[in-house]
Amino acid sequence: MAAGVAGGGGGGGGGSNDFQWCFSQVKGAIDEDVAEADIISTVEFNYSGDLLATGDKGGRVVIFQREPENKSRPHSRGEYNVYSTFQSHEPEFDYLKSLEIEEKINKIRWLPQQNAAHFLLSTNDKTIKLWKISERDKRAEGYNLKDEDGRLRDPFRITALRVPILKPMDLMVEASPRRIFANAHTYHINSISVNSDHETYLSADDLRINLWHLEITDRSFNIVDIKPANMEELTEVITAAEFHPHHCNVFVYSSSKGTIRLCDMRSSALCDRHSKFFEEPEDPSSRSFFSEIISSISDVKFSHSGRYMMTRDYLSVKVWDLNMENRPVETYQVHEYLRSKLCSLYENDCIFDKFECCWNGSDSAIMTGSYNNFFRMFDRNTRRDITLEASRESSKPRAILKPRKVCTGGKRKKDEISVDSLDFNKKILHTAWHPAENIIAVAATNNLYIFQDKIN
Repeated sequence: MAAGVAGGGGGGGGGSNDFQWCFSQVKGAIDEDVAEADIISTVEFNYSGDLLATGDKGGRVVIFQREPENKSRPHSRGEYNVYSTFQSHEPEFDYLKSLEIEEKINKIRWLPQQNAAHFLLSTNDKTIKLWKISERDKRAEGYNLKDEDGRLRDPFRITALRVPILKPMDLMVEASPRRIFANAHTYHINSISVNSDHETYLSADDLRINLWHLEITDRSFNIVDIKPANMEELTEVITAAEFHPHHCNVFVYSSSKGTIRLCDMRSSALCDRHSKFFEEPEDPSSRSFFSEIISSISDVKFSHSGRYMMTRDYLSVKVWDLNMENRPVETYQVHEYLRSKLCSLYENDCIFDKFECCWNGSDSAIMTGSYNNFFRMFDRNTRRDITLEASRESSKPRAILKPRKVCTGGKRKKDEISVDSLDFNKKILHTAWHPAENIIAVAATNNLYIFQDKIN
């Protein structure tokens, strides 16, 4: 699979100009006034890439399904349309702690498909739910004990036995909660990750990581606990955690201090002592008041191969080889031009934004978000990078996305945008890359943009 990040940034076979990204679809209302509940908080493709799930701050999950290729419309190339929408979480109140529990969906993770139904895990701050999404296109008719409208019949009037028959009906997609995993987290859940054994998963909050069995809701095993005996001694929190894609005993978790710990569950039941510790030594010359805040890792993702992992901090993305702990093998600057703006970003709280990152299907390119509805792609083979924008201005079908440039000072060229005119309210925190094709989903506030490669 060619996995270049732009025209002129191709990776894989076909020369330097493999493909360009172009607009495919945008979902969501165009209104200027965005309701808080409609803001997208997570995006996730399933294992085949045929389904795409989004969660929002209103506790809803919307699943899009890819339409089959249409021979009569070759340019439509399998668009994604709404398949199912359901309310996953409701707002709750913890009466013991006098705390409101938001309904916002923090993470969605698909389970590998085992039968005709699809299963996904969704979580808010406290409760994880396992949802089954299934289709019904037939219904039974001709019951003995009730009429077609569901009313019970008088038993004395039943003179003959009927055999109910299945009749076709309009397709219904049903979402039903199969398991509810609650009451295991004192702090807010930031990550869930399904194990490669497809039977267990982990959930992580600020101070603890729990291991669950998908069939058992009333107990979980605490596998990491970094809570100090005295909370005044607290110096770091867990920011993200993920299972290895192939080794069911290995997982990693990142911290607010910019470190990553790799743990092996074979060594002990409680993995407080890590097997590997990944940290890049700090350059003393670049130390500032904001160093600790911007070094906090907001996301960690294993490559599909399992050889590498990628971490995102405020200004950069780093790729680590699991065999080398002392420094990353690759570092990509996402928006280095913001380093001089950290003071104002601290004042408006943007410095605490948690950007996610993702790999393409062949691990040859990575993507992460920025401000002004910009998102960045880095080609690991050619070391080229590109900045693209998710905006309705370029939302004509098949419109090619123009690379964007940010001007940091001096004379601004025609197509450049000044760093002072970036909109920090428009931020791309959540992105997803199709597991096998060059199709990406980018969440921009309440809109979901879908882009794909232009076949030249």
